Amino acid sequence: MIRFLSALFVAIAMCHLPGFGEGPQPPLETGPLVILSGEARHDFEVELADDPEERRIGMMGRASLARDAGMLFDMGTPQEPAFWMKDTLIPLDLLFIHEDGTIIAIAKEAVPGSLRRLGPDMPVAAVLEINGGQSDERGISPGDTVIHELFGNAGDK
Repeated sequence: MIRFLSALFVAIAMCHLPGFGEGPQPPLETGPLVILSGEARHDFEVELADDPEERRIGMMGRASLARDAGMLFDMGTPQEPAFWMKDTLIPLDLLFIHEDGTIIAIAKEAVPGSLRRLGPDMPVAAVLEINGGQSDERGISPGDTVIHELFGNAGDK
């Protein structure tokens, strides 16, 4: 009986661990986002993760991401982000963005399932996740500009 109760307690406790048994979060509010890279313009339709729970779950559990899709994480106030790929099933490029919309760093082809901390070691206003390899394929690099209402430059596109 004690063994049964111990096993039951462990099973119940595990169900309350963050990320255990969670599927992907339902799609979030979406909107347009543009990246200006030299003369090139890259259009995306992104989901906005703007509350702590949405940011915590992010892209976990998603088996695919459309080519022109992504998720924009609004950090609220500029802060040093600490992203990882635990429970993420697809490779992603993470673009770290200053509050004026300038890309300051990119973590390319982040490995699914990795617990390695990803971040630019400086405060950012937002992080954009897109399909792994898209930054290189499209020629997106630090110094390029992200146009989105979050940065107050949506009229610039």
